[in-house]
Amino acid sequence: MYPHFEKDTTFWINQPAAYEFGADGLRITTQPGTDLWQRTYYGFRNDNAPMLLTRTAEPYFSMTVRTDFDSKRRFDQCGVIVYQDSDNWLKASIEYENEQFQRLGSVVTNNGFSDWATTDIPAAQRFMYYRLSRRESDFCVECAEDGVHFRQMRIAHLFAGAGEIQIGLYACSPEQSSFEARFSDISFGSCQWQAHQ
Repeated sequence: MYPHFEKDTTFWINQPAAYEFGADGLRITTQPGTDLWQRTYYGFRNDNAPMLLTRTAEPYFSMTVRTDFDSKRRFDQCGVIVYQDSDNWLKASIEYENEQFQRLGSVVTNNGFSDWATTDIPAAQRFMYYRLSRRESDFCVECAEDGVHFRQMRIAHLFAGAGEIQIGLYACSPEQSSFEARFSDISFGSCQWQAHQ
């Protein structure tokens, strides 16, 4: 059975001060100084980003979601996440950089060390669809502007990704900023990431 993402099947980690469930999905207003990062490069650690998650042990599935955002300060971000604990997680999002460009990318954290893989996109991009697929402990993140023609961002392994996982949505503002992140068209279904032939 595929997981569901409804109000009675979800839970917060780091519940935000301001959020709203509506007919069009979820809205989160971020708070300054919220982030997810562990150690790599400069030793910084933060684990206080708001995450709305659901639990599932289904080994093969895909989750899709549309994100809309009015980010305006460096590192403002919102997207999808698999979060096992503070030392083991995967996230994908667009992080605002400046008025010229943003960084579409992903972070994988295994055993307490984060990485960050990105590609620059125009700062004018204000929405994105993500598809996060699971094949046991391996994950594929894809993105699309139209919600149909997804392109691969990353394939990754989580050392703590076996059995039950916690998957969902997140938004944060690492610097002194706040913005509204909107999540809609959330769905779960059969795994769209096909087995390697």
